[in-house]
Amino acid sequence: MNSILSYENLVHAVSGAIGSVTAMTIFYPLDTARLILQVDEKRKARSTPAVLMEIIKEEGLLAPYRGWFPVISSLCCSNFVYFYTFNSLKSLWLKGTAPTTGKDLTIGFIAGIVNVLVTTPLWVVNTRLKLQGAKFRSDDIKPTTYTGISDAFQKILQQEGVLSLWNGTLPSLLLVFNPAIQFMFYEGLKRQLLRQQAELSSFQVFVIGAIAKAIATAVTYPLQTVQSVLRFGHERLNPDKRTLGSLFSVISLLKQRIRRLGFLGLYKGLEAKLLQTVLTAALMFLVYEKLTTLTFQFMALKV
Repeated sequence: MNSILSYENLVHAVSGAIGSVTAMTIFYPLDTARLILQVDEKRKARSTPAVLMEIIKEEGLLAPYRGWFPVISSLCCSNFVYFYTFNSLKSLWLKGTAPTTGKDLTIGFIAGIVNVLVTTPLWVVNTRLKLQGAKFRSDDIKPTTYTGISDAFQKILQQEGVLSLWNGTLPSLLLVFNPAIQFMFYEGLKRQLLRQQAELSSFQVFVIGAIAKAIATAVTYPLQTVQSVLRFGHERLNPDKRTLGSLFSVISLLKQRIRRLGFLGLYKGLEAKLLQTVLTAALMFLVYEKLTTLTFQFMALKV
């Protein structure tokens, strides 16, 4: 129990949360473009710059930052849960043993499952808020009128039922491989470099964070597209088939997208996602590593 409820795990969790919030805030417009490309199938603009220019021209200069607060709130909670769980499991399982790639992947996978089950309702709400007010090209997308996070929670519960807050859970659970793969490569590359030097430079942390996230994103992107559509709640499926983003929903959405847009339709928005997620992850790891190092050094001086 002491290994779980430790100050060290708390430092890792807080640093991870701050790092993710900092990085996402800087690169947030890229995530807005990615989400629009995934959800609005009839939009002609295909590139990230073109979509961002359209959004700014049609909806205003601040439109790329629409829904920033709920996204940042969800991201902060999500990364706190993930980093805390990851480091708790790491301290329990690796006590007295050497870390391996397989152990990193397993720990990351378990931490991802815990994170998904706890934070999916927050992501459902922030997806709705982030797209609220957007000018879509698809006629079958109905606009929402939420006034904030609490109002969105209340209306979804009243109009769609409690299980709607876990829309997209199945692809989200499958997508735990994304952070698991990311952390596996990050920890592995980090260990390789630390065998040759005492500590990593800021540039090295940034680069290995970027490489790890790029690999994880490229592997899991089609499921991320399905996840976004299910969370938005406007997928054209039989209503009784949509609960929790069932396997039927996932397969149907993949087939529909391939039929309408071709196989490459599964990767629509990948450019924006790679640009945003790679830069965000790299900066997140950089802030995370620096914060944890500074905190532990400060505490050592205090002691």
